[in-house]
Amino acid sequence: MITHLVPTWEVSESRGVETAWIELGDGTLSARGRVVGLVPAPYWLDYELDTGPAWTTRRLAVRARTAEGTRELELLNDDGRWTVDGHHRPELDGALDCDLGLSPLTNAMPVLRHRLHREPGRHDFLMAWVRVPDLTVHPSRQTYTHLGPAGEDDGTGAAARVRYESGDFRSNLLLDRHGLVLDYPDLARRHG
Repeated sequence: MITHLVPTWEVSESRGVETAWIELGDGTLSARGRVVGLVPAPYWLDYELDTGPAWTTRRLAVRARTAEGTRELELLNDDGRWTVDGHHRPELDGALDCDLGLSPLTNAMPVLRHRLHREPGRHDFLMAWVRVPDLTVHPSRQTYTHLGPAGEDDGTGAAARVRYESGDFRSNLLLDRHGLVLDYPDLARRHG
C-alpha cells in the first residue's frame, strides 16, 4: 500500500519554505520537492529522491538556481558505492543515506529504517551530506536516538521525539506517525 503525503515546512535557517510530494511504500520512499530560500543568498531548488528497500537512498537529483546561475547534482548509491555526477566518491562508500542540507525530509530514511519513531534505539550513520545551495557533497557522521513518545496528543499528530546529533550539534526532533519531521527546532517546522 502506498501513502501519499504533501508536507510543507517553514525552514527558519534559510528563511524559506519546502514542499515535498511523497510516496511512502513498504520500505520505500519517493519524493519530489521544491525549496525556496533566502539565506545564505536567494535560491530555488528542485529535487527528486528515490530509495530502494529499507529506505536506503538510491538516487538524489537536485537543481539549484541562484543569481550566479544553475547547478545540478546527481548523487547515486549502488549497493554502498557512491557517485557524484558520475564520479566515484570513496569517502562516501558505506553510507546508506543522503542528507539534503536544510531539508527536514531526509531525516526520515534512518528513522524509518530503524523504526525510531516507534521503538527505542540509538544508531550511528555515515551520510552523503549535500550543502545547499552550492550542492557540494561531503561525508557526515550522524546519530539518531529515540527519546520516547511525543506525549499527549496536542492536535499535531506527533508520535515521537528523536535526538539528532552531528559533531557538536544536537536537536530533538518531533516526528509524526510516518516518521516525518513536524518540528526541528531552529531549522524547520511543518505547516498544518
